[in-house]
Amino acid sequence: MRAALARLVEQRAARRRAAVAAALAEVGLVVAVEGDAVRVSGRGLAARWWRDLALRDAGRGGL
Repeated sequence: MRAALARLVEQRAARRRAAVAAALAEVGLVVAVEGDAVRVSGRGLAARWWRDLALRDAGRGGL
């Protein structure tokens, strides 16, 4: 039971990371998923983060 629950949690986390990565890539950023982290880079990323609500909300849809 515990192993099955752990597997389900990991699958959900993987889906969430993939959704975040896809949403960020869609707005034109370079994205890499490294383990549990989603790494993002792009020109003017900090300025875009504050200016663009879609970027801040990337991947927050109800998964």
